[in-house]
Amino acid sequence: MFCFNKMSTPAIALLLMATLLPVASFAKDSGAKGAAKEQSKEQSKEQAKDQVKPAASQTVVRINGTAITRLDVDRAVKVMLAQNQIEQPLPPESMKEAESAALEQLTSAEILYQEASKLAIKDLDKQIAEKVAQNRSKFKSDAEFEEALKGIDMTAKDLHDFTRKDIVINNFIQTQFASKATATEAEAKKFYDDNMEQYFKKPEVARASHILIGIDEKATAEERKKAKEKAEALLKRIKGGEDFAAIAKSDSSCPSASQGGDLGVFGRGQMVPPFEDAAFGLKPGEVSGVVETQFGYHIIKLVDKQASSAEKFENVKDKITEFLKKEKMQKELSAFIDQLRKTAKIEQEKL
Repeated sequence: MFCFNKMSTPAIALLLMATLLPVASFAKDSGAKGAAKEQSKEQSKEQAKDQVKPAASQTVVRINGTAITRLDVDRAVKVMLAQNQIEQPLPPESMKEAESAALEQLTSAEILYQEASKLAIKDLDKQIAEKVAQNRSKFKSDAEFEEALKGIDMTAKDLHDFTRKDIVINNFIQTQFASKATATEAEAKKFYDDNMEQYFKKPEVARASHILIGIDEKATAEERKKAKEKAEALLKRIKGGEDFAAIAKSDSSCPSASQGGDLGVFGRGQMVPPFEDAAFGLKPGEVSGVVETQFGYHIIKLVDKQASSAEKFENVKDKITEFLKKEKMQKELSAFIDQLRKTAKIEQEKL
């Protein structure tokens, strides 16, 4: 079961509008567009067979007389799934959940847009043209741009209309909510103290290399003895001055052998306990004894280790303040939309 937030992020600000073109671009860049196109063809075939499916132009809800159609919902679902990188097709129950979440967001967007339209915006048409041109500039040609629009079931007029809504809503949120949101230093400090472990504490990390003489989990006592003896012989060579990385490349059974045994950076909890205890117990440059784990026998060399530390409040104060302001703004905006819903005339059909 997937979970789709009904009212998420300041994206009540965007509410799927400004994101439509970037998603088309994402699909193009990731190679997903071709797959989506093929899937769309298959879906079209199924829809042609299924006469009970609602037409794209069918109204699913009216907000103060303005219709949201089945096409609007389908398009919003496509964008939402792409944003969350969820593979399609979804199980029927999950698709219904996605459709409900998309309709909820579209409804909130329309309610907010109708209210926001009461505020005049200077040079609105110019702003719309500039933003459309900005989206167009992300593509190499008109044909590629039009193909991206088709990928999310949009026309140039749809884009113009969505861009208008995006600008109108964002202007309203900025002037009525964002510009008035405040957060004190005391509030920021409390958030810092309350969330130290989760957000501001850097865990202890180490970077190490190792040589592994691997053993099968069903190895006999004699096989284990021979593996351990081999590891001890290699350790003796290292202590005698031979190069650790060279021995790792020639004798380690771990895939890291090709990198001279380098395991990169890791924190506590990422390695099996015996390995972790041995690695974090070393000083940079030191080599362990032979360490036994379920994978076999290891020789570990600690390259570097960084102790746990915390970000200073002064370094993160501004970011926390901005976060708290946005959080307050979102709550106020959500409450405002809830109030608008109480007086709005919402006539909903079944999806």
